[in-house]
Amino acid sequence: MFIFGLGYTASRVAKTLTANGWQVEATGSAGSVDFADETAVVAALDRASHVLSSVPPDREARVDPVLQHYGERLGERALYYLSSTGVYGDQGGAWVDEATPTIVQSGSGRRNARAEADAAWMKLGARVFRLPGIYGPGRSALDRVREGKARRIDLPDQVFSRVHVEDIVSGVVAALEGDAPAGAYNLGDDLPASGNAVTEHACRLLGVEPPPLETLEEANLSPMARGFYAENRRVANGKAKRVLGWRPKYPTYVEGLASLL
Repeated sequence: MFIFGLGYTASRVAKTLTANGWQVEATGSAGSVDFADETAVVAALDRASHVLSSVPPDREARVDPVLQHYGERLGERALYYLSSTGVYGDQGGAWVDEATPTIVQSGSGRRNARAEADAAWMKLGARVFRLPGIYGPGRSALDRVREGKARRIDLPDQVFSRVHVEDIVSGVVAALEGDAPAGAYNLGDDLPASGNAVTEHACRLLGVEPPPLETLEEANLSPMARGFYAENRRVANGKAKRVLGWRPKYPTYVEGLASLL
């Protein structure tokens, strides 16, 4: 397995695959292959039967750097890509599944570099994992509360899906080792909920008062964060369960936060 981008999630995929007997090489960490060293990357690709990319597209240039630099080198390898459920755009709180048109397909919603990259990997026959908000060790509502960074935004009908990083790993490994068909797979938990509900539960676990409710204007969020709150959807995970045999270890944020406490 060759992994482009050994970040928060992909590093955990690599650790699990190594434990399962895979040989793993990657870009993105000390001692790994330099992404810009074309000779080294091509040599590593020549050794690989499987390729996973977790590298996000360049938001300004609107290109996927992996496909831009090495797309022609991917050949007949089994391809896997970590995408985002943001490709579905705003759905007004409705459920989406893998048959729901993406922003690229529908032409609606904010133009999204991730959606364009998602579509490009799909054309190559990749297994594309569409991920909602990722949380796990060192990156959860518990950490935000402890650090004084938790917010509650007064948007009563706002709903998000989320997924524990361990459940992403188990879904990716199930697809790899089960030789899953190419296509998109939503890996999200079973209980879409508001960000406020998760923050309030984290506060209860830690025995502290929740932060005050703020309007979007009072919160003074970054453009990226405001874009996040502009979208509202529930993500269905039935296909991953049916096709991959995947079951989330943490089916809701309640179990997920309890495990992290």
